[in-house]
Amino acid sequence: MAVFRPHSHDSADSIDSALEGSAQGIRALRISLLVLLITGLLQLGVFAISGSVALLADTVHNFSDALTAVPLWIAFRFARRPASRRYTYGYGRAEDLAGLFIVAMIALSAVIAGWEAVVRLLNPAPIAHLGWVAVAGVIGFAGNEVVAVYRIRVGKRIGSAALVADGLHARTDGLTSLAVVVGAAGVALGWPAADPIIGLVIAGAILLVLWSATREVFGRLMDSVDPTVIDGAERALLSTGGVQQIRRLRIRWLGHTLHAEADLEVDPTISLAAAHTIAHQAESHLLAHVDRLTGATIHTSPAGVHHAATG
Repeated sequence: MAVFRPHSHDSADSIDSALEGSAQGIRALRISLLVLLITGLLQLGVFAISGSVALLADTVHNFSDALTAVPLWIAFRFARRPASRRYTYGYGRAEDLAGLFIVAMIALSAVIAGWEAVVRLLNPAPIAHLGWVAVAGVIGFAGNEVVAVYRIRVGKRIGSAALVADGLHARTDGLTSLAVVVGAAGVALGWPAADPIIGLVIAGAILLVLWSATREVFGRLMDSVDPTVIDGAERALLSTGGVQQIRRLRIRWLGHTLHAEADLEVDPTISLAAAHTIAHQAESHLLAHVDRLTGATIHTSPAGVHHAATG
């Protein structure tokens, strides 16, 4: 109940929430990296028993791709820094830059998977220790899928497109490991071409994941927001006493937080102090009703008076 858990409209509380979001992101990366480390060590153990070169290659691939979380980790750390005179909006955009790196790594994974599949089709090579290779592939898929689900869930909860993209990246690694299992099963059944053909299918699946991740990350870079967020912000502003009309409303992402700018029409006969009070109340309404909003710049204009732009 609100009586026992009073809700504050102070922008400082929204900033605290944003910092908590960064902390959750860092925690998700730490836990998922630990899971991937355990996965890699298990695969190395299977490699030590089997001696499969193909398995070693998949293990090294999973280890190296796990390190792509490092730039995002650094970005979350940067996002916690306060704004400065040079970076007046803060450092939230560092997440989007990390997201670009992750998208590039997903694209590279698709290219490598497709290239290796074509090479194997043109130059077939026998696969030894099929059972152990399949076991390690299952381990790789399970570990990466657990990480993918966790990162995507946390990323959506805190509003981080980059963390969601990193979760999708982990999913592509899991698909690659799964291809090892399916390919080994096909070879065991007497179809040597199964391994490269499945590799091509997985490369296509990674391209679909790449499209989803690219849309998320580039949408953030282009200041794209869900129209329902705008709808909710408009309702919050228009429910503010004294607001007659919204001239302009813009909302943008800064990492995993939102910032709004609004120009509101008010009664032209009221005092400057009254207009200021309305602007402050409008900001409070926005912070209370728009998730992940940490700040808003509100301008009030006299209704019916429009000034031509100059410059």
